[in-house]
Amino acid sequence: MPDFPKDSKYTLGSKIDSLFLEVVEEIINASNSDKAEKQIFLRIASTKLDLLKFFLQISWEIKCLDNKKYILLSEKLNEIGRMLGGWIKSLK
Repeated sequence: MPDFPKDSKYTLGSKIDSLFLEVVEEIINASNSDKAEKQIFLRIASTKLDLLKFFLQISWEIKCLDNKKYILLSEKLNEIGRMLGGWIKSLK
């Protein structure tokens, strides 16, 4: 998170950056796996996405993110969550 204040950049910002990458990694793993493994990777991705949303909310609450950026990121993450949920349901 390049715009984070220095005191949060290497703690909370670093955690958020890491979770973004982990969610993408789990989705890629799912796309390259068989059906049984897909569900596992997608559930992990969904859990990490929930953590990411939580940390972004904390960032917004402590004023590391402005309203505009928080709303934009939240909308995108909610859309990704809906896609993941649909993908998980389609595998059942």
